[in-house]
Order: sequence, then structure tokens, then C-alpha cells
Amino acid sequence: MRTKDGHFTVLVALIVVLMTAGAIVSGGNYLSLFNLQSMAGQVPEIGLLAIGVMLAMSVGNGGIELSGIALANLSGVAAATLVAGHFSASSDPGMFSLFFILVALAVGLLGGLLNGLLIAYLKITAILCTLGTQMFFIGLAVVLSDGRSVRVGAPGPLYEIGNGFLFEIPISFLLFIAVAGLIGFVLRYTPFGLWLMLNGSNPKASEYAGFPQNKVIIATYTVSGVLSSLAGIIIAARTINVKWDYGTSYLLVAILIAVMAGVRPEGGYGRVVCVVLSAIALQMMSSMLNFMGLSNFVRDFAWGALLLGFLAIGRFRLTDFFSPQFRAVTASVQRPQARK
Repeated sequence: MRTKDGHFTVLVALIVVLMTAGAIVSGGNYLSLFNLQSMAGQVPEIGLLAIGVMLAMSVGNGGIELSGIALANLSGVAAATLVAGHFSASSDPGMFSLFFILVALAVGLLGGLLNGLLIAYLKITAILCTLGTQMFFIGLAVVLSDGRSVRVGAPGPLYEIGNGFLFEIPISFLLFIAVAGLIGFVLRYTPFGLWLMLNGSNPKASEYAGFPQNKVIIATYTVSGVLSSLAGIIIAARTINVKWDYGTSYLLVAILIAVMAGVRPEGGYGRVVCVVLSAIALQMMSSMLNFMGLSNFVRDFAWGALLLGFLAIGRFRLTDFFSPQFRAVTASVQRPQARK
């Protein structure tokens, strides 16, 4: 299992380049406190979905999470629909916020658990399973909301999660960093992290070693579902309304973030810190395109091109071209043969 690569350095360099280019394009406004806070406030919802995609890809067997944004929307719709019938967002904001969060987390947990059980025990290919549950979650959200947006309102505690600041930093961004740090710690320093990565890199070895493969898969997709519900909570807190079709492009962007972070599509490798940096870099790029006055269609085109480009680059490792074996082969090919 590879533990070191250049993705961290590349992403840090990319962020520095984007900050410099953005400052030049905007005349300095790009680095204003307001714009930095705005970018930080938009990272968490897509960043949480991207970490869920990373976990699903890392566990291997062609794993990928296609139902993340659908489950996030379902979590918000279900919580808003159920809690609004018992508590008022205006007169009882504390209880409304508490039960909204609890219901949303429960929906995310159950949705992720459903994915994990289907993949682990019915052996359904992950991409097909999550595609199917994506449609199921969307349909359920449409039924609960009658296809309309559901108003959440702005109950104090919930509103603060999506729009409040602590030391001039968006609370949602701090929450995102805390969750990412916890998952990164678990992957690096606990047996679960070892089982997950080994299952992705070498499932046969994992099986012979007696690792609980099914439990690892179930736990991985359950955690991914909870991350989706956290994204749904932040979306509801930021937008004051929830709808079944919010963030239709988020699936592509979440996959792009994971690929840019160096997560292997075949499984076995992924670093949370790189996913965080990748999400920040992509948001900075999006903000810079807005300052340049380019349309959203250009942005979507750029996202698709980046995804294809990073997938192609990911098939090669630049360090291989500087290995002793490569230099020896190159030298033997270039050395002219002596004539007899």
C-alpha cells in the first residue's frame, strides 16, 4: 500500500497558483475576507460528499458512491417534513434544530446502511447498486415533498451551522475540517483503516487474513451515508429550503475532487487531507471563473475535462520515469550498437 506520493505537494502548489491568479484577475478582490469566507462556506457540502466518494472508492471492488447527493437531499426533505409537523422553527428553534439534525442523520445512516448491505451480502456491483439507490432516494424525496421545495426556515442553531462564524471562519467549514480530521485519524491509526485499504488493494489477501470484509464494506458505506446527511444538514442551513433536485452537478464534482486527490479508482489508496485540499482548490477555481465572468456552462465543461485529464494522468506515475530501471532501459535503447 502506497503511503506517500506527490499529490499533497501538487495540491498545495495548485492552491498557491490559484490564489495568485485570482488576485491578478480580480485586482485583489479575490483575496478579500468576504470572498475567502464565501468560498470556505461553500466547500463543506461538496467536501463531505467527496470524502464519502473517497471511502467508497478506497474500499475497492469497483466501489463508488453515486447516491450521495440524492441521499443528502432526502435527509433534508425528510427531516424538514417530519420535524415541521411537531415543532415550529420560529417559536421553538432549539428543539426544531435538534430534531432536524437527528432525523437527517438517521436517514443518512439508514441509506448508507442499505447500500452497504446490498453490496456486501447480495454482491451487487457498487456502481449499479448506488445508481439504483440514487433513483430510490430521489423518488422517495419527491413523494415526501410532492416535488416542491420544503421550507426549513432559519431557526437560530441550525442557521448558525450554515451561516454563522467563529473567529471569522464559517462554522460549517470548521465542522467539515473536524469531521475530515476524525475520519483521517480513523483511517490512519485504527484497524478499520487498515482493513479498508487492504480490502481495496488486495481483497484476496484480506480474505485469507480473516479480515471482516462484509462488515468493512457495510461500515464504509454507512459512514458515507452519514457524511451525505451532514452535507444535507449544511445545505438546509445555508439555503433555508430543501428540494429533491438540489446540486445536480455535485456528483460529478465529488468524483472529480476524489480523483484530483489521488484516490485510486481501483481501490486501496486515499488520503483525506488531499481530498480536503482538492475540494478547496476546486472551489477556488470556481470562484476565479466567476470573477472572470465565465458562465456555468464553461465551468461544467472545465470540470468534465479535468476529470478525464486526471483519470488519464492517474494511469501513470511520474516517478517511474526517473527510476533506475527506466534509465537503464532508456540508455540501452539509445546506445548505438557496434557493427561487427
